[in-house]
Amino acid sequence: MDLLSLRYFRAVARREHISRAAEELRVAQPSVSRTIARLEAELGVPLFDRQGRTVRLNRYGAAFLVRVERALDELDDARRELHDAAGTDQESVAIAAETLMPLAHLLGDFRAAYPGVAVRLLQSTPEMMLDQLRTREVDFCVASQPLDGPGLEAVRLRREEVQLVVPAGHRLADRERVSVGDLFGEPFITTGPGHWQRVLLDRLFAPTGRRPLIACEGEEPAATLFLIQAGLGIGLGPALAREATAHEPIAWVRLDAPGCFRTLSLVRRADGYPSVAAARFRDVAVAYYTALKGAAED
Repeated sequence: MDLLSLRYFRAVARREHISRAAEELRVAQPSVSRTIARLEAELGVPLFDRQGRTVRLNRYGAAFLVRVERALDELDDARRELHDAAGTDQESVAIAAETLMPLAHLLGDFRAAYPGVAVRLLQSTPEMMLDQLRTREVDFCVASQPLDGPGLEAVRLRREEVQLVVPAGHRLADRERVSVGDLFGEPFITTGPGHWQRVLLDRLFAPTGRRPLIACEGEEPAATLFLIQAGLGIGLGPALAREATAHEPIAWVRLDAPGCFRTLSLVRRADGYPSVAAARFRDVAVAYYTALKGAAED
């Protein structure tokens, strides 16, 4: 078996779809089909169960994929390491995050320090991040909630309080603290299920036996504050956002409930080779948030 056959197999196994794998590989579908057929003939077992145009990884394929992923990942790491040592590769780093707002100023610092490094950003759900780390599509994920998965390594960048955000003039705007019970019946502006804001909101309401009233559900956490400012509802916001909205017509109120915090973490695969560019980004990220913490304490 050759490396091309293994890469074709991995693409089909991940997609469980011949046509989509061919599009990803940028080759003709018949070429992928013939390569998989040759690989199965060489191994002496079918790797997929076929029903018409549908393919499903079977138990032989699943076992084989574990080994193939490991072998190809090692070879890809070896290539990156050699190119780093020789200085012959275009330096790049790929980063995924639920919201890109915490990255804006950080990436400005990184760009100023390393202008030659190409940066690729992806906005992803936690579920997508786990898949992107598994497939090595990204070097890092900036996670706003714990990412649970085998072989992951996390560095905590920032732990910050999450508060209630209400429009100016709202009945709760002049309160210093509120309980979850004070929020019953209030329309919430929040993100969809899985995002950190929604996870925290659902967790806060869970002990009460009631559900929050969702007035607006979106995929961009940064839009929440603008919609609250427009008077469409209330929501949750981290301290980092409060610092950026000091002059906006909204009010921030502390929540009298346990666990009202967001923790930003830089997550990577522990078994992967950290390229020079990736290591530099990690160092800049840690330095940036360390300085941010120091400024806040001063």
